[in-house]
Amino acid sequence: MMPYRSKRSLLVPPMFVPENQRAPFPRLIGKVISSNMKEDHIFRLTGRGADQDPKGVFSINRLTGDVAVSRALDREAIAYYHLQVSTTDLSGKLVEGPADLDVSVIDQNDNRPVFKEPRYSGEVQEGSPTGTTVMTMTAYDADDPNTDNAVLRYIIVRQLPDKPSPNMFYIDPERGDIVTVISPHQLDRETLPTTQYELEIVAKDMAGSEVGLTGTATATITITDRNDHAPEFTHSLFQASVNEGSTGVVVNLTVDDRDDPATGAWRAIYSIINGDPNQNFEIQTNLDNNEGMLSVVKPLDYESAMFHTLLIKVENEDPLVPDVVYGSSSTATVYITVMDVNEGPVFFPDPLVVIRRENIPVGSFVAMLNATDPDYLQTQSIRFSVLRDPADWLIVNPFKGNVTTRAILDRESPHVHNNQYTALFMATDNGSPPASGTGTLIITIEDENDNAPYIFPSVARVCEDSKDMNVVIGGRDKDIHPNTDPFKIELGKQPGLEKTWKISRINDTHSQIMLLHSLKKANYNLPLVLTDSGVPPISNNTELKVQVCTCKKNRMDCSHAGSIQTNILLLLGLVLLSILCKYSFSPPLTTLTPKKEKRKKKEKSELCRVY
Repeated sequence: MMPYRSKRSLLVPPMFVPENQRAPFPRLIGKVISSNMKEDHIFRLTGRGADQDPKGVFSINRLTGDVAVSRALDREAIAYYHLQVSTTDLSGKLVEGPADLDVSVIDQNDNRPVFKEPRYSGEVQEGSPTGTTVMTMTAYDADDPNTDNAVLRYIIVRQLPDKPSPNMFYIDPERGDIVTVISPHQLDRETLPTTQYELEIVAKDMAGSEVGLTGTATATITITDRNDHAPEFTHSLFQASVNEGSTGVVVNLTVDDRDDPATGAWRAIYSIINGDPNQNFEIQTNLDNNEGMLSVVKPLDYESAMFHTLLIKVENEDPLVPDVVYGSSSTATVYITVMDVNEGPVFFPDPLVVIRRENIPVGSFVAMLNATDPDYLQTQSIRFSVLRDPADWLIVNPFKGNVTTRAILDRESPHVHNNQYTALFMATDNGSPPASGTGTLIITIEDENDNAPYIFPSVARVCEDSKDMNVVIGGRDKDIHPNTDPFKIELGKQPGLEKTWKISRINDTHSQIMLLHSLKKANYNLPLVLTDSGVPPISNNTELKVQVCTCKKNRMDCSHAGSIQTNILLLLGLVLLSILCKYSFSPPLTTLTPKKEKRKKKEKSELCRVY
């Protein structure tokens, strides 16, 4: 209970100190009273501003309880101090307290109003109703908001320029809202002397009294555009000329628009509303100057139409305001004159496709070229010539256009692709200057059986010790069906070949050659006859080179086979000779004298020895 009674014995009233006091210091600001104060008791002051930072601002008389401030205060830095007062004995033992001591700093009007930004920007659309809010100005005062020191009032002190009225705008003195005062009719961007107005705004504290402090800022107001002016052509009629067959820009259409450039209310959109049924023309906007660039996108034909009349309309990207409409000046007429140009002849059909057999006689008719001159209003003649003839097979009559052969057509020529031969012709008129056109002739060449078949491969290799010495060969032909396979492959007509070789048919293109007797390591030329299926058929007497090689461990050695070139006929002769030697010493069919028989045996023995 003792601490409770001691608290009640301390009387600590709240204290108030004006800021910005001048010397001398310290200054007495109040007094603390203790009902139980004794001679050996002293007062003690603690807390922020006493023994805590900022230290030494306040002090207390240890014996009397007088509280003093030691220096000038700044309310905007610290507006309120909370301290504690207690009493102790001389040894420092707490006797009474602590009790709260609150010190409030009394505000002085020592701060000017400050705007958040030095310059403010706002905009208002032309024609806006009177009272339209443009922007809001806001200032701040660091003084006590509970006093008039921080109560602000706003005023406009100057407007630049001051035309058409020096009071075009008004600012709410308490809220800082800037609104329009000028009438909507006068707020016309196109008639005002400028599109930007500067207002000097003053904020004054003390509720705007004469003794209040002030702060200044600038407000820039831009009058923005709305689409209240329709674009108008500078001329009601535009004229241009263009050569037939050409494309590109032919005329630039100019317009006037009083709205703000580089906005949708000023940018123009052009359209062709009449006179272009075939979409030969196109119009685009030049983004730099807003002109309409009228172009020819499909070449014009002088013979079809010498003149074109177009009706052009211009609009804005943004829609017009409700009380404005597009008038007659927003349309214009464009006269286009087509200039005649000598055009080259045109082939029809192009390409011209014909079918002819190969090997037809020189001078044979191939095709009749047909070319017409588009300039039918002029009387002009046409001459034909060969522009490209890869094989030099064709010739053309320069006046009639009939194409004939100057050489034999060969389907197997490298200039023929997929059975087709392509040539390019030119037709030239006698205009001034002359003009020419080109046409293509495609000749589909039908095949004739004019190429003999041949074997493939032409060289075959077999092993000398092979038990099954077979060779597979095939036939090929430069012709196409039905002048190719099935092929007939036969042995040559030389007698005795069938005793060493045998041919068996595998399919329409290939046959198998079987060796009936073993052969020594050498090269052998086997005569063959290869016949195609054309009408009439063509046969080819050819040879197959057979190499008999040494084979060891899946390796074929034919390096010495080429040293012996053995003809099949010689081979047959040697075979017959061997048979003769075999039976050379058999009993004769007729009786010979001993002397003649001995001579005969000697001759045969010598012959067999040579063999």
